[in-house]
Amino acid sequence: QLFETERRLNAVLNNASVSIFLMDDRQHCIYMNRAAEQLTGWTLAEVLARNCPLHDIIHHTYPDGRPFPLHECAIDRAFPENNQERGEEVFVHRDGRFFPVGFTASPIRDDATNIIGTIIEVRDISEEKAAAERQLLLINELNHRVKNTLATVQSIAAQTFRGQTDQTARGVFDARMAALSTAHNVLVEDNWESASLRSVIERALAPHLLAEVDLNRFQLKGPDARLHPKVAVTLAMALHELMTNAAKYGALSVPEGQIVLTWSLHDLEDGRQQLNLCWEECGGPAVTPPARKGFGSRLIERQLPMEFDGSAEITYAPAGVICELQIPLTTLGWVGQETIEGRQAS
Repeated sequence: QLFETERRLNAVLNNASVSIFLMDDRQHCIYMNRAAEQLTGWTLAEVLARNCPLHDIIHHTYPDGRPFPLHECAIDRAFPENNQERGEEVFVHRDGRFFPVGFTASPIRDDATNIIGTIIEVRDISEEKAAAERQLLLINELNHRVKNTLATVQSIAAQTFRGQTDQTARGVFDARMAALSTAHNVLVEDNWESASLRSVIERALAPHLLAEVDLNRFQLKGPDARLHPKVAVTLAMALHELMTNAAKYGALSVPEGQIVLTWSLHDLEDGRQQLNLCWEECGGPAVTPPARKGFGSRLIERQLPMEFDGSAEITYAPAGVICELQIPLTTLGWVGQETIEGRQAS
């Protein structure tokens, strides 16, 4: 019965794709499966014959050639510190080459809960590292090309506008290009996978905070969350247009004016979440509806609903402009219940 149990266990371990090492209380390896032998280039018999800590065989040197003392090893820390350790390290193959690994090291206890050894699971992550480097290279190239494209557009605009329009129109165009570039920077920080809602809002406000007193003119309240890149860019442009309008004609055109910006997330019946955002101006000049709608109004009231199946409404109330956005989100996750109520825009 014991023989059959051992045979089954060996069959399982030797057919496992992950490398498994079993260490005693001296950090000597007393067992390694077939995957571990292939990973390191050492057989179990050879490791046992060395009669030394496994660290001294496959983990003894840093990639730059410096000695790697056992007490600095995170893998072996699981035994003296009595906890599970996870992370990445660099092993040394028998042929002398270095390769990255991901590991999990867990202490082994006897019936009296005393720690008598460590079990280590290891996998080669060379391909993952190489793929991540290629992806980073492509993302950096994409970022570089997008920046170049934006610069080219600005250059073309400068040549087109020269002598044909006033500086005010040129300034409006440049500001919109800067807002687009800022939204791009937020996405770059997270490798274009998503963007922080809080970062998008604060970056949109930042260019309009010209003095310390301006910091107290904004009341922001809402949870942070992750936004799909397309939503992040469109929202950043919408906030830019609202801020520009407020600075020219609304609450930010007078010292006592304020902006109250609140947002929340709600679950929809189809499993998605919806972002509800309200921009409200107060303390500014009396508002009258514009005779015609400009680019900003069209962007907010047409593009947002059309692209994201949401709704957008701008109300020109006498006390101040109110803009309410409802955007269903396909890729959005809570970062936490933390809010930034009362927090000043940075």
